Amino acid sequence: MFGHEYEIVREFPHYFLDYQEHDRSATEDERWTDRIASSSGDWSGNICDFYFRVYNRIAQDIKVPFKLEGTDRIDDTPLHKALREALANALIHADYYDRRGLVIQKWPDKIRIANPGAFRINVQEALVGGVSDPRNESLIKMFNLINVGERAGSGLPSIRTVWQKQGWQEPEIVESFNPDRTTLLLPLAANKATAKSGDKKVAAKSGGKSSSISEKRKNDILQYLTDTPEASSTQIADAIGLQVSRTKMYLTELVASGVIVAEGSSRARKYRLKS
Repeated sequence: MFGHEYEIVREFPHYFLDYQEHDRSATEDERWTDRIASSSGDWSGNICDFYFRVYNRIAQDIKVPFKLEGTDRIDDTPLHKALREALANALIHADYYDRRGLVIQKWPDKIRIANPGAFRINVQEALVGGVSDPRNESLIKMFNLINVGERAGSGLPSIRTVWQKQGWQEPEIVESFNPDRTTLLLPLAANKATAKSGDKKVAAKSGGKSSSISEKRKNDILQYLTDTPEASSTQIADAIGLQVSRTKMYLTELVASGVIVAEGSSRARKYRLKS
């Protein structure tokens, strides 16, 4: 949380915090226009300073409505609080021993926050709220001292609620594995054209060959879990002859649809049919 980057990497060799700003015209693969990196050497590189530097950058473009409380103007909105929550959540739940660092990318119309480590609870449980299992207990305690971060597991539901009130596209959460990584995409505008074209793409794909293959793989997983009451993603992948990373994608979809249940932390997670 404190100290200097050169001291932190002695304990966490892969520790790396990265914030990048991109122009509206830039593609996702193009170089940033501004950057804050923990390894730059011109600032401390610790989590506390990174949080405040990055929050000030992403908050400066938010329009603040004129509102008074007595004679004082209120410059803090639910959107500001949601952005603080999203940033703190990523820093609190990151696996700093993992091989890839935490990366935040900001475009005028979206923010992408990707941190190392998978969810320690089921993604659907996290979206509903009420369940909290922070990876770094000390970090959440320190963030709580400055009134940032929630122990009640209400962070993601609160963020989604704020986005709905803004009339923006719903935030997206993507888990990837080997290495484990959690990505939160926060759209900053309602983009109906993109949403419509996305619906068409999904509809076209669902009727094609890839959809048939996907359904077959999911049926293979369900059949295996029918015969084997509980199994890890590695065991399931071996049984159906598929890569673990691809198997985890199908498992995530089956959990989201409520067909199977995931239990345990990311490394010891087991899957079973929902009773």
